Amino acid sequence: MAAYIAPAHFTLMLRVLATNLDGRVKVRYALTSITGVGRRMAGMMCKKAGVDMNKRAGELTEDEQSRLVAVLENPLQCEVPEWFLNRRKDWKDGKTTQVYANTLSTKLRDDLENLKKMRAHRGLRHYWGLKVRGQHTCTTGR
Repeated sequence: MAAYIAPAHFTLMLRVLATNLDGRVKVRYALTSITGVGRRMAGMMCKKAGVDMNKRAGELTEDEQSRLVAVLENPLQCEVPEWFLNRRKDWKDGKTTQVYANTLSTKLRDDLENLKKMRAHRGLRHYWGLKVRGQHTCTTGR
């Protein structure tokens, strides 16, 4: 394995959207440590922001970081297709958005509370602590 020599403006840890990103990893894979951003979304963010995917995360400039955050915050304005986003047709407002970081856990909790409130089968199974997706429960999941 070849030794990597870091440039002078290299930062070991980046703080983006309340998440620490490892500066030694390539940008595409460093962005996946943000909750709600997978490998495909990270690649799309890099393309739309005009950031080289082979660059290390620690080599990013402030301008490139802000462009990546702008793409994640407003993906539809940056021409990311609707089917690519992780929150389509929200049950409250009907909008399609990309949910990430702390808002993802909040939305998940709200969805489960809504299922429990309307007494849906899935909501009740979550409430009782049982398997939700049709698995067998006779001998497993105890």
